[in-house]
Amino acid sequence: MPETTEVLDSLVDAVAASAKYRNVSQDLIRAIGAQELAKGVSRKTAVKATKNKLHQIGAAYQVRPLNFALALERLQATASAVEWRQVCRDIMGAHASTRERLPILDVFYDTCLSDLAAPRSVIDVACGLNPLARSWMPLPGDVTYHAYDIYADMMQFLQDYMALAQIEGRAEVRDVIHNPPREEADLVLLLKTLPCLEQIEKGASARLLDALQARYLLISYPVSSLSGRQKGMVATYDTQFAALAADRNWATRRFVFETELAYLVDTQGNHDTGQ
Repeated sequence: MPETTEVLDSLVDAVAASAKYRNVSQDLIRAIGAQELAKGVSRKTAVKATKNKLHQIGAAYQVRPLNFALALERLQATASAVEWRQVCRDIMGAHASTRERLPILDVFYDTCLSDLAAPRSVIDVACGLNPLARSWMPLPGDVTYHAYDIYADMMQFLQDYMALAQIEGRAEVRDVIHNPPREEADLVLLLKTLPCLEQIEKGASARLLDALQARYLLISYPVSSLSGRQKGMVATYDTQFAALAADRNWATRRFVFETELAYLVDTQGNHDTGQ
């Protein structure tokens, strides 16, 4: 319907005109906007609702403004591996998800991934600034690393970072709900991702898991809200994960850290994750 298309186009333009959302995937803005307009509300109401959802899944995690050009310059100026890691830690502190992982960063990946046979390819879904943790991951030096998120400026920064770090792969803007990664991978990282997807569309987590082509999944959940509330969150996410795992031929290992609940999944059901 031309009129409906025009209204949706206008909504996308209005949301993207905001400085807060101008770098967000327009595919995602359009998908959320279409959902809101389908409720029969006015364009103005749909614009507000679309912005609210984008805030919940993205902007709320921006701890502080990050100058990506300056961040890249800082990385370029590092003189040692120790300094490189420290700068990466500092940059990751600008995003709530990776900031919460900093206290456990030295043990998180080693604990969750050290028993895997060397993965040759990794997909990082809704990655945020997580690719900056690459040097903490027990992965082969020549592993291929593909990162996806909804922010164009962040993805360009990560692409530049990957080139600087000599990481084979790419960082790409993508609405993973409506356009999931299609390539095969040995390992997919879904770190604190699934709850955000459910805020956009109920059932989105299961559909994404059905679409992914990977031997291993590392799925994690926060143990507290952005406001610091912890009550019952581990039990809640244990229940949510159990529902996703039901009727799937998965073998899983569960890890509980100070700031994160994680599951390593073997999608082939082989309980020996080292094979």
